[in-house]
Amino acid sequence: MLTSKIGENAGLVWEALHNGELSVKAVKKATKLKEADLNMAFGWLARESKLAFHDVDGEIHVSLL
Repeated sequence: MLTSKIGENAGLVWEALHNGELSVKAVKKATKLKEADLNMAFGWLARESKLAFHDVDGEIHVSLL
């Protein structure tokens, strides 16, 4: 059951990033996910090679590949 929730949250992250790169903080705000849930969703998408992470002035930004 937890796996399906992580998949749903990955979908929320995907939708938030659909229009372009955002900071992790902005993705969290857009999705309203708790930090642990957001990190699991990032992991899900990263494992599928769907995300790119960048350091922008000391802040991590994420975008879709």
